[in-house]
Amino acid sequence: MKTSTTGPAEAPPTRGSGPLDHFFRITERGSTYAREIRGGFATFFTMAYILVLNPIILGSAEDKFGNQLDPAQLATATALVAAVMTVIMGVGGNLPLALAAGLGLNAVVAFQIAPLMAWDDAMGLIVLEGLLICVLVLTGLREAVMHAIPQPLKQAISVGIGLFIAFIGFVDAGFVTRIPDAANTTVPVQLGTGALTGWPMLVFCLGVLVTIVLLARKVKGAILISIVLMTLVSVIINELADVKSWGLTSPALPDKPVASPDFGLLGEFDLLGAFGQVSVLTVVLLVFTLILSDFFDTMGTVVGVTAEAGLLDERGQVPGLGRVLLIDSTAAVAGGAASASSATTYIESAAGVGEGARTGFANLITGGLFAAALFFTPVLTIVPLQAASPALVAVGFLMMTQVKHIDWDRYELAVPAFLTIVVMPFTYSITNGIGAGFIAYVVIKACLGKAREVHWLLWGTAALFFVYFAIDPLEQVLGIK
Repeated sequence: MKTSTTGPAEAPPTRGSGPLDHFFRITERGSTYAREIRGGFATFFTMAYILVLNPIILGSAEDKFGNQLDPAQLATATALVAAVMTVIMGVGGNLPLALAAGLGLNAVVAFQIAPLMAWDDAMGLIVLEGLLICVLVLTGLREAVMHAIPQPLKQAISVGIGLFIAFIGFVDAGFVTRIPDAANTTVPVQLGTGALTGWPMLVFCLGVLVTIVLLARKVKGAILISIVLMTLVSVIINELADVKSWGLTSPALPDKPVASPDFGLLGEFDLLGAFGQVSVLTVVLLVFTLILSDFFDTMGTVVGVTAEAGLLDERGQVPGLGRVLLIDSTAAVAGGAASASSATTYIESAAGVGEGARTGFANLITGGLFAAALFFTPVLTIVPLQAASPALVAVGFLMMTQVKHIDWDRYELAVPAFLTIVVMPFTYSITNGIGAGFIAYVVIKACLGKAREVHWLLWGTAALFFVYFAIDPLEQVLGIK
């Protein structure tokens, strides 16, 4: 079992001193209320951007009939689903895994599904996808797939997520930017805009330095202290300097700290409406894409975050995995039913783990903050990405440390592990990394005459990933547009 860099040393299980401590097993897992609370705050601040970004992504798209979703209603739906499902995960799964509308999945809904049908039909597909994943969980198939993964690949998933989450931090802060293809450049990304400029970039760079120094000195609350400190610095800079843009969220003190929630989108979905808009085969392919992405994004996140928390058992299994997966699947249903797109477990939960969170009690804090965001969105979203992103870089380092557990001399394991690790950040997708690793693993084993060592579920999963990667030529062959 792995002990996190910032967490306490392992000790024999100890019974808690109160009902909450006993229920969440806080003392038994070597944590404290202070660590859980700090972790809950850290997780919220590193994923609060979804309150702004999800309404932008979904609200900017039009459905087949030219209709757009209301941004204020989307903000309410996003916060509500995140609050409810994060608390349910904390109480039911007892792991520090927060949930909210999934990035990538919301883009699929906005730009791939909605143009083919009405919004309520598109959200109905999300509900249908969530229900089908619930069936996979209840039949034990989803859990069986996770148990069938070799330990080195699980470790590689965690390391890959570490690189991915650090890359997200660099991109969100603007430290790394994409170079448009039209520029005919030879590299896909660059440092800043070619150089590091502007006050927001200074905030990010200082935040990274502050965070790593605090971690190196083993200061309790290092990540949360950095987020709060750099937010205060950002507010001061925003008041005194001429800053053109901070990005999605600005550290400007709001004129009206309270905003009334609008629940108008709740229940606006049609479960089977899509079948009246497009062919059955198109519906099947769309749902297949959603299921595969949701299925393995969650799998990678759950394994990676719990491994970083040192909560995997001696067999490398996640405690209470069945409940965790069922709650995550239910979150997909809830997200579609609220028109907030599919909700899923967030890799930013690793920020809370980096603060010391080890139980679901941290989720009560994170969920409570999302609930408060229903009314105080202007206040809770003043944390700029440049102040929150250093936490992701630091957590990326902590998760990367698990690379030492992989046996790099055994190529049949090392090569799939390598592909899993590098494909995640390079394609900006957890699912793609897992798929590349699975396919490489079964192919190498087969070529070495060790096909029988591969669990049959991995063969089936690798075949599904082959279809996933080849979806475009398959659609062309089948005549699907």
